[in-house]
Amino acid sequence: MLYPVSVHRIFAIMVVFIGTYCSPDVRATASETIKIGVLHSLSGTMAISETTLKDTILMLVDELNDEGGLLGKNVEAVVVDPASDWPLFAEKARELLTVHNVDVIFGNWTSVSRKSVLPVIEELNGLLFYPVQYEGEESSRNVFYTGAAPNQQAIPATNYYLDELGVEKFALLGTDYVYPRTTNKILEQYLKDKGIPGSDIFVNYTPFGHSDWSKIVADVVALGAQGKKVGVISTINGDANVGFYKELAAAGVSADDIPVIAFSVGEEELSGLDTTNLVGHLAAWNYFQSADTDANTTFIAAWKNRMGGNRVTNDPMEAHYIGFNMWVQAVTDAGTTDVDEVRDAMYGQTFPNLTGGTAQMLSNHHLSKPVLIGEIQDDGQFDIISQTEEVPGDAWTNYLPESSVLISDWKTLGCGMYNTETKSCVQIKSIY
Repeated sequence: MLYPVSVHRIFAIMVVFIGTYCSPDVRATASETIKIGVLHSLSGTMAISETTLKDTILMLVDELNDEGGLLGKNVEAVVVDPASDWPLFAEKARELLTVHNVDVIFGNWTSVSRKSVLPVIEELNGLLFYPVQYEGEESSRNVFYTGAAPNQQAIPATNYYLDELGVEKFALLGTDYVYPRTTNKILEQYLKDKGIPGSDIFVNYTPFGHSDWSKIVADVVALGAQGKKVGVISTINGDANVGFYKELAAAGVSADDIPVIAFSVGEEELSGLDTTNLVGHLAAWNYFQSADTDANTTFIAAWKNRMGGNRVTNDPMEAHYIGFNMWVQAVTDAGTTDVDEVRDAMYGQTFPNLTGGTAQMLSNHHLSKPVLIGEIQDDGQFDIISQTEEVPGDAWTNYLPESSVLISDWKTLGCGMYNTETKSCVQIKSIY
């Protein structure tokens, strides 16, 4: 697909070129503060989700500086806007690392934006903390994945449909990019292994920002014509969710008729919707604002005090909260922001999550996380109806034969794609 060359992208390239060749004296000022990059879309289709994550990092930075900073220095957040433009994510990542000399980047939402950034991060030996649920099937020594892997969200959500709701037919609806396609590939195989015939699995993809859902909702409703229980598993991202849920309501589809369990709809997305007709639909995350813990109460109070009483919290915010604090601990333990030393110090780091447990960073660069199922309430919050103990994140799924033989272990094996059958490390970072 060809992308038009916009003015802001040309400017970004010029800035990177100039910054790369600026004099040592000019760039030396970076040592006066510790700089971190914030790489989230503040405009475009994903701004509905990502702007809040930018605000979260800024709040955490301010709190850290109020407590004395890091290694005796203030921390400065450098914010850029990749504008929901996937190639621009790579350019902005390069700008953060070569012009602004940041020591770490917190950012991205979609997997396509992460895939865009990945070659830059690896080339320049940067460090990225990625806070959103994703499809797995990737392991980079330069990325810490603080969102859920499929075994921490998609698989448990599917099991809830099978075991608790008796769903017999599945509509897998997603936005057309790598996360929904890979996640649904895993789920299709998992459902077939559970005895669901392929004819009872309906898969559909739509572009970012898709708005006309009438035909798709009609197709989903038609699945239940023979009396089998239908459930929707949604990997729809961004503002397309607004039109999808509105069409469900317009078609008179309730959660009792056809439940929807979403992987990318949380409190932030619901805050812009009339939830009257969404009550009873579900979401699977690792955190909900409604979690009843002292740590969560404190976090919510700090957020609302800073942003206003109407602002909500959500799962990727907690992932940034955990990742940021683990990075601070690792820098403190290492006594430096050097990427290689911080990476080594990250392994085994623990930090209390906001739902009552403790997150731990594993040697595969994933966290241990609880799995929560929430039911949408009329106030836009979620009633937590299911919660597990901490589940270790798995970089490579057990449900695809080509992935089931792979493990990621950067601490001991120094490999993110180790083949347990051949006893060798494959250097390709992803098979998708």
